This record gives sequence, C-alpha cells and structure tokens, in this order.
Amino acid sequence: MNIEQPKLGKRGTLFLLVILGAFPPLTMDLYLPALPQMAEIFATSHGMINLTLGAYMVAFAVGMLFWGPLSERMGRKPILFAALAIYIVSSLLCALANSVEHLIAFRIVQGFAGGGITVVGTSIVKDMFDGRERERMMATVMSLVIIAPMVGPVLGAFLLKVASWHAMFIVLAVFACFAGWLVALYHETVVDKSTAPILKSWSRLGVVLKNPHFAYLLMLFSLVPMCLMAFLGIAAYVYIDDFGMSEQTFSFIFAFNAVCATLGPFLYLRLSRIIQVQSVILGCFAMIVIGGIAMLFFGGYSLWVFAAVAATTTVCVIIVRVPGVNLMLDQQTKDTGSAAALIQFSGTLLGAGAVQIVSANSHNLIRNYGILLIVIGTACATLWLIAKHRPFVAQKLPQRT
Repeated sequence: MNIEQPKLGKRGTLFLLVILGAFPPLTMDLYLPALPQMAEIFATSHGMINLTLGAYMVAFAVGMLFWGPLSERMGRKPILFAALAIYIVSSLLCALANSVEHLIAFRIVQGFAGGGITVVGTSIVKDMFDGRERERMMATVMSLVIIAPMVGPVLGAFLLKVASWHAMFIVLAVFACFAGWLVALYHETVVDKSTAPILKSWSRLGVVLKNPHFAYLLMLFSLVPMCLMAFLGIAAYVYIDDFGMSEQTFSFIFAFNAVCATLGPFLYLRLSRIIQVQSVILGCFAMIVIGGIAMLFFGGYSLWVFAAVAATTTVCVIIVRVPGVNLMLDQQTKDTGSAAALIQFSGTLLGAGAVQIVSANSHNLIRNYGILLIVIGTACATLWLIAKHRPFVAQKLPQRT
C-alpha cells in the first residue's frame, strides 16, 4: 500500500473500494425485475424502458470523462463528495418520476454522477497499489463487487412485492449516503495535484489517447463489456417474458449468474500462475465465440442452456477485465484519472450500444445476443493475436509463479 489510510486501514480501504465499485451494477441491476412491469405501467415499449438503462450508461460514461481528469486537479475526495450529492438527489427524483420521459431524464443525471464515483474508485486503486499487488486488489474488489448484482435483483424483486419500483431508487439514495460516510473517513491519495487551470484538466484525455499502446489496448478491451451489458439488457425479458418466470424466480437465476461471475477474478489469479496470461485471455475470447454459437442455435430452446451460456460468457468477461484494466493502466505513468476515465468511458459507452443493438428487435433477443457474442469474440481474438507478443504487452503482464 503506497499511501496509508489511518482511519480506514487496509480492510476499511478494501470495503470502500468495493462500495464505490458496486454503484454501477447496483444502479442497473436493482430494478431489472421491474422492467417488464414498468413497460406496462408507463404504457410504453421495451425499447423505451431500456432507454432508462442505455441513457444511464451513456451519461455514466460521459460523467467519467468529466470527473476523472478533474480529480487530478481537485483531489479524489472532493469529487467523490460532489458526485455522491448529485447521485442522492437524482435518485430521489427518479423515485418521484411519473412518466418514462422524466425517469430517463433523471437517470441521465444519476448516471453522470455515478460516473464520478466509479472513475475515482478506479483511480484510488492505481494511486495506492502497484504491479501484482494492484492486480490482486483489483481481483478481490471485482469479486466482492459482484455481490451487488447477486443481491440487487433479489432485493428488487422483494421491493416489488412489498412496495413498488419507486422504492428501489430510495434504496439507492440511502446506499449513496452510506458511501458518503465512508468517504469522510478516506485520506486523500492524490499526492501531487495538478496545478493547471481547471479547463485544461480535460485536455489530459487527449494526451493519454495519443499514447498508441494505450489507445490500441483501449479499443480491444472496451469491446469485451458489450457481451455482459447485452445480457443485462435482455435478461429480464428473456427469463420473464420468453421463459415465463416470475420476477422472484428471475432474481434467483440472475443471482446464479452473478455467483458464477465471482469465480472470474480468482480463477484468473490461479490460471495466471500456471498458464501464460496471453493464453488465458485468448482462451476467454474463444469461449465467448463458442458461447455465441451455442446461444444462436440452442439458446432459445432451453432456459438452462441460455443460463449456462450466459454464465460462462460472464465469467470470461470478468476474467479478461482483471489483466485488461491493469495492462491499460500500466501504459501510463501519470494522468491516472484521465486513463481510468477513458477505460471506463469506452467500455460503458459500447456496453450501452450493445443493449440497444440486441433489443432493437424484441422478437429475436436470444438470436441477436448470440450473433453479438460471435462478432465481439472474434474481433477481440484477432486484435489480441496481433498484440499479445508485442513488448508493450508482454513486458507488462505478470509472469507465471
């Protein structure tokens, strides 16, 4: 640990990072069981309701570009407080929304604030840890963060029984208040703050993008989250509408998918000790392609085939994310906030696009999902084969131990 946290300590710091990392999955997954019901309540289409997801993710991505570079100038802690305050207010406004248009508008504000929370969390990891220790911390945080999508739909389904979808956003506001208390205990990790004018802080995004190695890896690894986000966008409709599940049953099988995802980071750490990381990543891309083929031809015939392929694909995405993010961060010796913002921005923006792509034709969701897996898996494998033995990759990846 490069910077001590006198109030939080090591365990408290880990807990803070997990809470900050839980915002994106919890904000998206908590109300997934309510999506079909909300389409009926607002008398609108699945595509319009999915805009509450897509618009959130786009605003979330833009927010990271705004807050990330600013945290290099202002410090991580002030940005966290500001983003959390906006998040709390916007969550309460979502709860009060009386039309789908109002809900989409307030979700945009919520996403913009959520982007600041997430990008600062990633930046703190880079501030405090190096090398293999950072990779282990990232793997641990990712594994624990996955508790959020496990708990989110289950809690959301419960709230639908005892209250309504409005209560879900009140819960998010309370969660943000709790995060604010933890942030108050956090000791600032930006040692040398930028002295450039605030307006020039965002120009550092361009400086980072001019690094060709970072830009190439960013293009490659930003495609991978599309596989997971596409699943999140169609899961409720496939399980509830196509396979006839109740909201409660859906929440449990969705939690099963999240349980499988918790295996990803630890599976990566174990595999990377006995297999070259280059091979682990390539194997995951191959599994995504195979999963897409299975989904395309067999996913619509069986609930269990669909669930198994989705779970396997999710594990592969999570496995790749650990070395992918670490490898991209290692391309930059400074401008951590800007690098983290671009990493999160690109993955989230493409993920939002994936949701809209697979849900464009609501009568063929499973087929659309299968095709997307094949295309993304093939593209990523090709790009990785080109770069995996280049010095900027091979010399930055951890060696087998």
